[in-house]
Amino acid sequence: MRTRLITSLLASIPFAASAQSSQLNLTQGVTEISNRVYDLHMTIFYICCVIGLLVFGAMFWSMIAHRKKQGVKPATFHENVKVEIAWTVIPFLILIGMAIPATSTLIAMEDTSESDVTVLVTGSQWKWHYKYFDHDVEFFSLLATQQEQINNRLDKGENYLLEVDRPLVIPTGKKVRFLITSDDVIHSWWVPDFAVKKDANPGFINEAWTKVDEPGIYRGQCAELCGKDHGFMPVVVIAKEPAEYDAWITEQEQIAKQAKAEEQRLLAMSMTEAELMQLGESVYLGNCAACHQPNGQGIPGVFPSLVGTDMVLNDLPAHIDIVVNGKNGTAMQAFGNQLSLRELAAVITYERNAWGNSTGDLVQAADVNEYKNN
Repeated sequence: MRTRLITSLLASIPFAASAQSSQLNLTQGVTEISNRVYDLHMTIFYICCVIGLLVFGAMFWSMIAHRKKQGVKPATFHENVKVEIAWTVIPFLILIGMAIPATSTLIAMEDTSESDVTVLVTGSQWKWHYKYFDHDVEFFSLLATQQEQINNRLDKGENYLLEVDRPLVIPTGKKVRFLITSDDVIHSWWVPDFAVKKDANPGFINEAWTKVDEPGIYRGQCAELCGKDHGFMPVVVIAKEPAEYDAWITEQEQIAKQAKAEEQRLLAMSMTEAELMQLGESVYLGNCAACHQPNGQGIPGVFPSLVGTDMVLNDLPAHIDIVVNGKNGTAMQAFGNQLSLRELAAVITYERNAWGNSTGDLVQAADVNEYKNN
């Protein structure tokens, strides 16, 4: 309360109002914590401004008023005890005054206890995976910006590189805890409006939380340099009213159950070569082309080619394994939990029969399922 009062009084200064509306300033945010962070930031900023004004004012006044041209004789005293005490005690008191609200805010930011909703956030190159505890709902969230915009063939949209196919949905008025980790390299889950920015480290779980009072759409992105497509890893969070959120989570659970039942039903059904190639091309362009290129040639020295290689032409089990499980120590991530069995089968079939490979191998969902079970 004291911090907010100080900030409110200082905001009456003309340049304070312009600072608050400036895009160069810290995001004020939409949560209690984000507002506390903003107030703390502005309070310390004004303290620094006052200190700077006093120090530089005294320095320039001394340079002008006591310049040699005026015939001023410099003082010759040394080790003035009062001055030594003053410039030690005053900064100490200022730092204590700054540390008290800062410590209080940091403690509040780290307090994830008594949460109402818990979401596991897992980063991978280059997407986010969300899993709701207490509900059978989980999904991947991928960049939805059109490639034509990225390649400058279309005008950039309003939310260029900040839009996803499946946003995270949370309820308003409830404390939401985030458990943040990674399954490959270091990422960072960052939503400025929430004042939440936590590293996603492989093998570790970091915690953060938020409580949003107003419904809305809030955007962020990965704030850690995580690879060549780092800039294509946005975060979108939709805050819904509790009743609307409950309806959404119920619907998502039903969709997940139906999808699992449908996948089991389709296991016994074989797809034709045309169906496999059509679906496989779509899956490949959406998930693989960024690294291996649309023509399968890859990037020499960075991402291997899929054209005419020994694995693609001769080693079907190894091909299934690397698509399903990925390859440790490389950018080749595991798609076994990201794609359906039919999509896995289709993309493997496509890679083995596109760009002149022509192996004639038709991989079915049942083949991939048998491999995963074994």
